[in-house]
Order: sequence, then structure tokens, then C-alpha cells
Amino acid sequence: MTMSRMSNVAHKFGKGLSHKQFVEAMTQNKEAFLQGCDSFAWPSGEDREFFESLKFRDDLRVLIAAADWCGDVIRNIPVVFRLLEAAEIPSEVLILEEHPEVMDEYMTLGGRSIPIVIVADTGGSVLGFWGPRPKHIQEIMAAFKTANPDREAPGWQEGMAETRRKMIEAYGEGTAVHPYVVSEIRELLAGV
Repeated sequence: MTMSRMSNVAHKFGKGLSHKQFVEAMTQNKEAFLQGCDSFAWPSGEDREFFESLKFRDDLRVLIAAADWCGDVIRNIPVVFRLLEAAEIPSEVLILEEHPEVMDEYMTLGGRSIPIVIVADTGGSVLGFWGPRPKHIQEIMAAFKTANPDREAPGWQEGMAETRRKMIEAYGEGTAVHPYVVSEIRELLAGV
């Protein structure tokens, strides 16, 4: 993904929640989130080896912009948590509503879409980011917004509802989306 204007996030280090604190603070979708964590399985031994090989790197930090009400967070972040835990990369969750200025720098198609996974070095320089959902699912939303730029146009709400239905279908059942998240986060981290 392209770089954003916020090229340094050091001022946000220590301002977020640990994985455990995020889960404990959840008031919505906690059961589905935990099920996503518990059902994670490595798509391949090679993927697991890649993430475990990052343990020697002490130069990376990750910030995850998220909120418990968001379906994309519930589907994707359990996988991200497992990957970061395997890689032993320090990470913290920034709740969207508490860090709007971060979200304003990582707008997706003109909106505050979460999750956004921001990879930085220890000095806070942003090396790359991922989100809010795997590319093949994001393409469905991008196509709709490109074809329907006017939110006030007749039928826009119905079209958006249909787009969201198609995206949920593209996520697939259960853990079907997990290999896509693994692949894309692996690609991001391989580049830093």
C-alpha cells in the first residue's frame, strides 16, 4: 500500500492496548473474535517459519487501529494477533474513537476503515501498512465506490448494502479468509 502523510508514529507508542487488554475491553463481538483466535491454523509450515524467523528482529513495532464493533476487525485481527505473537513483534491496539488523527492519516476510499495495521521501526518511522481487509475483498468495495461516488444518489444505500453482502460472501465461511491475511501480512513484513 502507498505511504501516508503520517510518516512517524513514535508519539503513539505506549498509548494503545496490549492484545490481552483489547480482548478484555471488548463489549461487542468478543466470542466471535476469540473463536477467530482459537481457530487459527498456519496455512503452511513455510508461513509459520517465516513469522517465527522474525523473532531475531528487534527493530519493528506495530500499531493496529481497530474497534470491537467492526466486522473486518473481528475477521482479520485474530489472524494478525497470531502472526505478531509468532514473530514476537511488539504491538498495540489503538481504538479508532480514541485516535481519530491516526485514522485521518490512513483513510481508505475516503473513509475511516479499520483495521489498519501500521508497521514502523523503533524510531516510529512508518515502513508500511495493511488494511482494512484482504485485497480481493477490498476490490469489491473499491469497484462500488468508483462506480458510485455520490452517496446522495438514489439507490446508493441499496447498492452499498449489496456490496457489503458481496464482501461478506467473499470472506467465506469460518477461517477461509485466514490464508489471505497471512499472505498479505507476510508480504508486507518481507518488504521491511
